[in-house]
Amino acid sequence: MKKILFLALVLPTLFLEFVGFGAVLKIGVSLPTQAEEHWVRDKKAMEETAVRLGVDLKVQITNNDSARQMSQVENLLSQGIQVLVIAPHDSDSAGFLVEKAKKLGVKVIAYDRMIKNADLDLFVATDNIKVGELQGEYLARKVPKGRYIILSGSPTDYNASLFKEGAMKFLQPLIAKGDIEVIVDQAVRDWQPAEAQKIVEQALTKSKNKIDAILAPNDGTAGGAIQALSSQGLAGKVVVTGLDAEIAAANRLIKGTQSMTVFKNSVVMSEQVIELAVKLAKGESLGQAVTSRQNNGKFDVPSVLYPGQVIEKADIEPILVRSGFFKNTDLIRR
Repeated sequence: MKKILFLALVLPTLFLEFVGFGAVLKIGVSLPTQAEEHWVRDKKAMEETAVRLGVDLKVQITNNDSARQMSQVENLLSQGIQVLVIAPHDSDSAGFLVEKAKKLGVKVIAYDRMIKNADLDLFVATDNIKVGELQGEYLARKVPKGRYIILSGSPTDYNASLFKEGAMKFLQPLIAKGDIEVIVDQAVRDWQPAEAQKIVEQALTKSKNKIDAILAPNDGTAGGAIQALSSQGLAGKVVVTGLDAEIAAANRLIKGTQSMTVFKNSVVMSEQVIELAVKLAKGESLGQAVTSRQNNGKFDVPSVLYPGQVIEKADIEPILVRSGFFKNTDLIRR
């Protein structure tokens, strides 16, 4: 009876893993943090998609630490994954991890952040230069003349340079004309809101609180900047950009302390990256999913790029709530 019970429990699993479909696919994911809302949302969407597809998904969180990411990826590779999905903490040094994966025959997808000078199979992200353009065009239209604080993202994140490149297409001509005076132009270490707050506090002191606009590359840095403005009674009086359409940012839009955010539907992006990872693992064509090629310093990487969309207060209900991105109950009373 014990043997019969054992077989009854084990055989269905063996059947699912080996009969007709081969072994269950193992996909490793390395994400930088769970301290930001969009990364929490991405992880949840990936895990739900993996369950739907019957994939063994193994997720590691690096806590913005390159050494930890290296150790965690090596651990994932030791577990026999077929595909590695990696959002690098450091876009330069992560190439070493790609090289290790490729030597083991593991396909590699750079997610959300490009990995430079690496033999990637695929890049899945938002069109990051376009995101910067949306931010820069918004500021140039709203504040064509004035005193600016220009924040950029983490120096280790290649995306940060792309966001800034896009924004400066609109801001640099106004700077060159003398219409915009840049009080501070500084990167924010690890995208930390507290770091952004310190930079803005110092800029406010330097300018004697005379600031008209802040280029904040994402909602986290926008939140830190607005904290600094609030302490001086300036929140809502300075135009501040953002990115990610976080709930906290939407609430700041409602209160009028943040001017805009850029919505990138990371839930859809997260779902598709797992679907594409499965196709890569099976050796299937990615077909029309690949929309462009992005050069990473080594070659033009097949890429899936998603558009961004400017969100102001009036857009929260029709775009973010009705799409189900988040709920009305997540928002403060208007």
